Amino acid sequence: MLKELSVEVFVREVASSSPAPGGGSVAALAGAQGAGLLSMYCNLSQNREKLGDIVDQLQEKGEEARFLKTKLIEAIDEDTLAFNQVMEAYRLPKESGEERAAREKAIQKAAVNAAEIPMHTARGSLRILSLVDEVAAKGNPAAITDLGVANLQAFSGVAGACYNVKINLGMIKDGKKVADFEAETKSIMKEAEKLFKKNRRRIEEKV
Repeated sequence: MLKELSVEVFVREVASSSPAPGGGSVAALAGAQGAGLLSMYCNLSQNREKLGDIVDQLQEKGEEARFLKTKLIEAIDEDTLAFNQVMEAYRLPKESGEERAAREKAIQKAAVNAAEIPMHTARGSLRILSLVDEVAAKGNPAAITDLGVANLQAFSGVAGACYNVKINLGMIKDGKKVADFEAETKSIMKEAEKLFKKNRRRIEEKV
């Protein structure tokens, strides 16, 4: 599994001539790294003498970040698996009418899944951006640059995942599904850009 590879081997796989793992898996990794850094920021903000009841809030946000980290790590493999399923569907036989119908059904099912997986990544990464916004002014100021990198990584997770949703829409023939995917990616990107800029401004004021 990709998530079990060392950093060096994973990057080598990405850099190879194979189309997978590709941008979708890397976007999921970016989101997971953002979640990990957010969790670290919360863990480094446990001084109750200085922060009081805010510590409880930060612990809660840290727990959610760790949950999102786990889901995003799973998406690293899920994205590559979804791509492989699309390729397998296109390789199905198409000699008879029955074979062509079965092949087209398989392609459509795989294409929708290939768009849904990065959509999950985009949603999770967007939530990380929201959590960064919620904790930015509350935690350990010595770890503010770690939170800044979490913001960068989470935004990369959102944007990269949305790219991968969009690239798969060309295979989907269900116009309603395509319209729903397009509307959600547009909404997610708009909110992500707003949060990213707000977070960056607040973080850079403290650096």
